[in-house]
Amino acid sequence: MQPHDFWQEILPAGSLPSDGPFTDFFSATLDDGRQLRLPIRALADGRHGLASLIVNQAGFAVQDVLAAALAEKLKHLDPDVIVGLPTLGLTLAAAVARALGHSRYVPLGTSRKFWYVDDLSVSLTSITTPDQVKRLYVDPRMLPLIEGKRVVLIDDVVSSGSSMRAGIELLTACGVQPVALGVAMAQSMRWRDHLTLAGRDWSDAVLSVFQTPRLVRGDHGGWLLEG
Repeated sequence: MQPHDFWQEILPAGSLPSDGPFTDFFSATLDDGRQLRLPIRALADGRHGLASLIVNQAGFAVQDVLAAALAEKLKHLDPDVIVGLPTLGLTLAAAVARALGHSRYVPLGTSRKFWYVDDLSVSLTSITTPDQVKRLYVDPRMLPLIEGKRVVLIDDVVSSGSSMRAGIELLTACGVQPVALGVAMAQSMRWRDHLTLAGRDWSDAVLSVFQTPRLVRGDHGGWLLEG
């Protein structure tokens, strides 16, 4: 496949092998069995790899399927408002809010406007931009939309857990405890060790459309499921 061809099509159940070995792509499987091709990115050690999802490069049909699937997992929680994490989480958060029948959502941001309050910000790093340390802000004008409400925090992927952790910290500074943390993809399992804040383990609050494992290179080529 060409690099720009990934994330453009949801395939019927059973279209792709799901147990490896994998070559250029990993076959992610949704709860209903449908599948999505994800490119494999080699990690720095050259031996391990992870499946990748860049949701704002996905086809609209794929975005709609992922948003609808996540909304279905969230609707029993009866959320009042969806809050989106920048940057890629904003695309999914807006779509999930629409799928839930909401008229708007609340985007968090990394660009400080002059009316923002520093006390309502936290430091933010991301696995896709590890050398950049930013700050995550909530627009103070949005506080009435989340205070005392049933809030779901949305990102596209949870991987290291750092972005989701920052979002929880920021909402906590606003006096808000999210009822769930929603993502399209839960990437490997290492994030579970980084979502304990103020004595609470938030890992069980994560709801995902699908999960992907860490991969390891096989002795005869291709990628295998680790473990």
